[in-house]
Amino acid sequence: MTTEPARPAPDVLAELHALREGDAPTRGGRTFAYVYDAGLAGLDELAAAAYTAYATVNGLDPTVFPSVARLENDVVGAAARLLGAPGAQGTFTSGGTESILLAVKAARDHARTVRGITAPQLVIAATAHAAFHKAAHYLGLDTVVVPVDPDTFRADAVAMAAALTDRTALVVASAPSYAHGVIDPVGEIAAAAAARGVLCHVDACIGGWLLPHLRRAGRDVPPFDLSVPGVTSLSVDLHKYGYADKGASVVLYRDAELRRHQYFAHAGWPGYPVVNPTVQGTKSGGLLAQAWAVLQHVGDDGYTALAARVAEASDRLLAGLRATEGIKILGEPAAGLVAFTVTGTTAGPPDLSLLLHLADEMRERGWYLQPQLSFDGLPPNLHLTLTPAAVGQVDALLGDLATALRAARALPPVTVDPGLAELAAGLDPGALGPEEIASVLAFAGLGSDKGLPTRMAPVLVLLDALPGPLKERLLAEFIGSVFRV
Repeated sequence: MTTEPARPAPDVLAELHALREGDAPTRGGRTFAYVYDAGLAGLDELAAAAYTAYATVNGLDPTVFPSVARLENDVVGAAARLLGAPGAQGTFTSGGTESILLAVKAARDHARTVRGITAPQLVIAATAHAAFHKAAHYLGLDTVVVPVDPDTFRADAVAMAAALTDRTALVVASAPSYAHGVIDPVGEIAAAAAARGVLCHVDACIGGWLLPHLRRAGRDVPPFDLSVPGVTSLSVDLHKYGYADKGASVVLYRDAELRRHQYFAHAGWPGYPVVNPTVQGTKSGGLLAQAWAVLQHVGDDGYTALAARVAEASDRLLAGLRATEGIKILGEPAAGLVAFTVTGTTAGPPDLSLLLHLADEMRERGWYLQPQLSFDGLPPNLHLTLTPAAVGQVDALLGDLATALRAARALPPVTVDPGLAELAAGLDPGALGPEEIASVLAFAGLGSDKGLPTRMAPVLVLLDALPGPLKERLLAEFIGSVFRV
């Protein structure tokens, strides 16, 4: 057994800062996924100080740390006032995935207890977030995936209604969907669910804190929250357009009785009586405290002003993209998210190779635009999440985009050998051994010994051509190779 000597605190911090230099920037408006930058001076410092004040507080037991209950009630109350209806109750969680897991768990247990459903189904649009598939996988629900309108990318309310059965525990609408930033017809989906006695969840993780403030700023926003008849639960992330640090989210229910199905309680052991509102048991009070502090500091008028800045950035970006030959915006973006594809000619189909070359060219110029591959007839695209900090970057982004697009068009197309694609289609992902997986990863450019390639277009073109199960197996194996000792 080897031992590591203690290191001076300045050395430890210096190494952490050095490691961060290899990451994408989280501030400054040049990273268009994963991070949310309000552009407000002092907000990061406030969040850090609030976290520090509560870092050692254990949120497991509010009878020992009663301030945790006060902070959570304040945060959930703010969400309920913004997005709820009379009687709405909720819980603070670690992020959108946990909020979704809890909403699906509550719906599953409600279906078992109230409706006697033993083989529950989850009805979702093809554009529903992957977290719903994860929840169904973890919790034992069958997913029923309904295609979306291929022109608007919104859920098809008629098709969603037709997919409801006596086994349906929950149906989901997005406000907006992450992939394309469009708002599903929440009212129609919720009405169909209510008519069948089915619960309806609105995934407002990304839009829940933005859309109401866009409405206050004068934008047209359709009803989507718990005030809509038939909507029974909703998730909203505070670490997105609430600008709190990650992870901070709230799951809301129409009433406390429905929320009760989310809880886990156990007294059948010799230790202390356990009751957990969330997936986590022990948890630092720091994340709750920093979210509380940010919400208190920014306030309603501040959030409305920030929403107006997001809308301004979106308007300017969309106008610039529409004026760029060969670029096509997908759907009607409504909440700070923009997805666009690129064609080889003005009227041609989406060009995956060109699109991914463009993403690489933009990365070399200091911008991160998130590539999204094709799926079930939906085109590949580049995704941008706009924040208030992006307002001052739109002109520079469009200028570099035009230059990068010209450079991308000059590059040779990346293609997949037809024989390889045919071979991959016949592989059984579950039967592949470690050596075979390692060989396929190396061929795809994802060998762990060399790290990620500097240009991702060849890797992503290959992934796009692979069957879904094989793609998922390779991605899981690749992540397993990244996180190893």
